[in-house]
Amino acid sequence: MTALDERVSTRMTTRQKLILVLLLGSQFMLAVDFSILNVALPVIGEGLGFALADLQWVATTFALAAAGLTLLFGRVADLFGRRRLFIAGMALLAVSSLAGGLATSPSMLLVARVAQGLATAIVTPAGLSLLTTSFREGPLRARALGLNGALMSAGFTSGAVLGGLLTELLSWRWAFFVNVPVAAAVLLAAPVLLAESRPDRRPKMDLPGAVTVTLGLLALVFGLTRAGEHGFADTVALGSLAAGAVLLVAFWFAERRADSPLVPVAILQRPSVKWGNLSGLIAFATETSLVFLMTLYLQKVLGYSALATGLTFGVLGLGTVVGGVVAPRVLARLGDRRALVAGFAVQAGATASLALLGVASGWIWLLLTATFVGGVGNMIAIVGFMVTATSGLPDSEQGLATGLATMTQQVGITMGIPLMSSVVTAAMGHASGTAAVLHGVGVAVLVNAAMVLLGALLAGLFLRPSR
Repeated sequence: MTALDERVSTRMTTRQKLILVLLLGSQFMLAVDFSILNVALPVIGEGLGFALADLQWVATTFALAAAGLTLLFGRVADLFGRRRLFIAGMALLAVSSLAGGLATSPSMLLVARVAQGLATAIVTPAGLSLLTTSFREGPLRARALGLNGALMSAGFTSGAVLGGLLTELLSWRWAFFVNVPVAAAVLLAAPVLLAESRPDRRPKMDLPGAVTVTLGLLALVFGLTRAGEHGFADTVALGSLAAGAVLLVAFWFAERRADSPLVPVAILQRPSVKWGNLSGLIAFATETSLVFLMTLYLQKVLGYSALATGLTFGVLGLGTVVGGVVAPRVLARLGDRRALVAGFAVQAGATASLALLGVASGWIWLLLTATFVGGVGNMIAIVGFMVTATSGLPDSEQGLATGLATMTQQVGITMGIPLMSSVVTAAMGHASGTAAVLHGVGVAVLVNAAMVLLGALLAGLFLRPSR
């Protein structure tokens, strides 16, 4: 390839830029939805009459639908048309967001959150597969995935900031209403910009695989959420986790026998898919749970308000944006595997430094610096995971690959907080007060860093080098 050909191959057309803006905007909005209501939960409870113990279902119902159904709709998008599913999901998101903003009872709000989670399960893999098929494998796709990862991660961290501002300045209802005009704009532009893609011959749907994987993921997410509230010794949590494991094993055997499997076993056995997704699971579980740990530190040790805590995480969001911008260059220079290892190494070092945090207010500068640097490293690892997990597969299987990657992302987000919460609780024992919280957070931070190092080790040992 000549230098001119290489420059042309890495230059986006005007249409590709418009497609990128459309898809990145929708993915950012979905990422914000994961966390935008967290700060507003107490106000929602007072406004609609939620019991304190039931408030967590506002987040749990969303997570159950989003994580449990993502893989299924990723494959459905491959079979029935990605653009069609993307548009249907965005329409559902607009309607459910409007319903959530107009809710007058807890049940109406929870139904709206389930519908929002369902819309996320439809739109996220369809949007990612449209992204990967719009940009061929190589520098252009790496750049697109880098920007996508940066905006999604920034969405997770900025959701709390946006939710706090909307709730304080307007009303918690605007945390729902803000989706409606964005979804409407996407619905107007998508039919014009996005090309439909589906196979000429539509195979039969793998019903046993769809049922076992969906129920298995629902049981797994519910068990993790329940464990985060009641501990991993809770019988309901253990039963749900065990049921999820049995169903996922049943899914594996169902796929081996199916004529048109939902997830072909051969794809699951590919090192890039298998180890790439495991790396992604670690990347999302550790960074999102670190936000939880630093929230405990800021509010319980330094005495920050919820809004001030959310604003503090703006620095982490900035770090993820920087990481997403530089990640394609890092991948081009180092290759997928070494970029993953390097990103994890930076994240682990920054995370481990947070174990030094103390009770004085001046420690906030260490927190800001470490979360920024760790955000850069984490985003390099996430982009490395996305590129690795979607590489080497034909366009006909990109919905499946992105569905797997999205499922990994959402399960990682769900499992990280219960794990770190249990570590904090165990480290605190029966003690209470500022010193006990600081000790529990410090121990959990070191466990978090160790998990990141494990991700670096697994990626370095089992992923094949690529450039």
